[in-house]
Amino acid sequence: QVQLVESGGGLVQAGGSLRLSCAASGRTSSPYAMAWFRQAPGKEREFVTWINWNGGATYYADSVKGRFTISRDNAQNTVYLQMNSLKPEDTAVYYCAARGNNQLLTTPARYVYWGQGTQVTVSS
Repeated sequence: QVQLVESGGGLVQAGGSLRLSCAASGRTSSPYAMAWFRQAPGKEREFVTWINWNGGATYYADSVKGRFTISRDNAQNTVYLQMNSLKPEDTAVYYCAARGNNQLLTTPARYVYWGQGTQVTVSS
């Protein structure tokens, strides 16, 4: 079992930045690929970004490419999401997710472990 806890959300003006963190605990000795998803009110949960187990590969949704950066510190069992040039359409609850292999997956149903989410609100 792996437990995930997100933090770092908040209210920011358009054009601003936030950094989200996702701290993992439990069975963290196994290699896990990690991903961030987001869900806006009335919308389905959507893929944001993915990172492989050692941070050597990343993948981004087109909507955030060039603005968001995912990284991880395995010594701290933490994954980060640096979000720059935020737009009102980035407003959502952001979730981190983990899966016990290194495969690039962008479908929420393929992830086993989820955090509770952190709210990001971008004002115009």
